[in-house]
Amino acid sequence: MGCSRIDEMAHAMLQVGSEPSVVESAVMARRVGVELENKLLEAAWQQLLDEGYAAFTIDAVAARAETSRAVLYRRWTDKHELLRAVVAHVMKPGDMVIADTGSLRGDTIAMMKVANRTRLELVTAMTVHLGGYYQETGTSPMDLRKTVFPGRPHIPRMLLDRAIARGEVCPPVVSDRIAAVPYALLQQEFFMTLRPVPTAVIEEIVDTIFLPLVIGSSKRR
Repeated sequence: MGCSRIDEMAHAMLQVGSEPSVVESAVMARRVGVELENKLLEAAWQQLLDEGYAAFTIDAVAARAETSRAVLYRRWTDKHELLRAVVAHVMKPGDMVIADTGSLRGDTIAMMKVANRTRLELVTAMTVHLGGYYQETGTSPMDLRKTVFPGRPHIPRMLLDRAIARGEVCPPVVSDRIAAVPYALLQQEFFMTLRPVPTAVIEEIVDTIFLPLVIGSSKRR
């Protein structure tokens, strides 16, 4: 039973004056359902990291999670849908706090450090492990991101808009592609080393490439 349906039942019980123990049972069922789903998604994520997409099957994930295939199929229709749920689970965009240090440099370095701490495995998986997924579905990493997070704000764009409002950057200069430059270079470092990027390298990217590109272009206008 889905979480939303259980919530509706709990609300209805409260409306008609049901005993607290009944409502508590419904809430507990919801909590157990969420915990089980998180366990399944964590098992699926480890299966992808350890064995690659070729071995990412409903059977394999069920075995790793020590459950049955039916438990997974009640939640996801196939491995493609499961994989998209795994990506959403691992990225957890709702947990991310957008930096607001008062400067474009400070904001960009802070967000790159967050990505450096939390995104290495995900970026590697989305590029190295998911070639088979993209081939099977005829999609790209960008398509996957848009499907999993429709309408998600473009964080580099947000940081630049703040800089524009502060007068650090001239509005006509900056495109979304320019805004994404430091994060693209961070990903390149991920691919080349398969390790977290040193803070000195992050600062070098921002100070010697990104800021001269953005602020220098503004001054030339």
